Amino acid sequence: MQKTSSRLLTLLSLLQTRRERSGEDLAERLEVTVRTIRRDVDRLRSLGYPIAAAKGPAGGYRLQPGTHLPPLLFDDEQVIALAVALQGTAHPAIAEDADRALATIRHVLPPRLRQRIDGLRVTTLRPPEQETSATNALDLLTTLSTAIQSREELRLDYTPHLDAAPQQRRVQPHHLVAWRTHWYLLAWDLDRDDWRTFRTDRTTPRTPTGPRFTPRQVPGQDIASFVTGRFRGSDGTDATWPCQGEVTLDLPATEVIPYTSDGIVEPLGLTRCRLITGSWSWTALAAGLGRFDADMHAISPPALRQACSTLAQRYANAAAPGAERTQGA
Repeated sequence: MQKTSSRLLTLLSLLQTRRERSGEDLAERLEVTVRTIRRDVDRLRSLGYPIAAAKGPAGGYRLQPGTHLPPLLFDDEQVIALAVALQGTAHPAIAEDADRALATIRHVLPPRLRQRIDGLRVTTLRPPEQETSATNALDLLTTLSTAIQSREELRLDYTPHLDAAPQQRRVQPHHLVAWRTHWYLLAWDLDRDDWRTFRTDRTTPRTPTGPRFTPRQVPGQDIASFVTGRFRGSDGTDATWPCQGEVTLDLPATEVIPYTSDGIVEPLGLTRCRLITGSWSWTALAAGLGRFDADMHAISPPALRQACSTLAQRYANAAAPGAERTQGA
């Protein structure tokens, strides 16, 4: 049996979960009697923890929220879980705040736990992205989240991609989701009468907010499946890319698949395949196709063919006799 002080800490940790716990469940978890649980609950109440008890077969104990709640306590496993989560899963927009939170937690830990955390160094590799103010990003997320909780319509200035002009949109905001390195707002677009996802770093909400609305049901009632499905086109390509195209390569599909992180590869016999993929610009997409070092056919759409022609001319000019002397002049 645990010592009383250790048992109280474990009991408090169990009660900090949202769901209600029965006396029998707590007694089994702590390997004590239900009577001991009642005494321990009384001790925690005397320390200021507001623990509610419900009688009857479905009754149990629950830690109530309150303005006078004493400092929360974490057991060893919770502290380690927090450290790993703060190091490895924080979104780039709040990475600096996550680092400060981890430093604060580390400062108040006993030496034995501090050593365990120092031995846990998790590095999350993320692709480079456009520099964004963390403060502005948090303010924006807070604004959008408040509108979602209040069920208030929003007017947005939204830029679908870097080369586009801002568009005015009227939406009913429903959920904030993180996908890869960006935050997205899932909303019902009132002008298009359909669901849409908006990258938050390309979104500027207008004030004041609009009238309240009754939330709709997301198709399938599964937010994760619905949102990730919206990010992929009907042919399997990544729909977040502003430029998407396809090409036939004189290479076996097995030699193309390892170098294709986004998109699909369709075998066309033993020595050819069709690649459907995307990028942030037509020029970037055309340049990416060159890495396969193979002849290309059936390039589409026309914008991709034009980008290939433009790059071909640039490379020809760069390789022409005298080009190096001209650049150095």
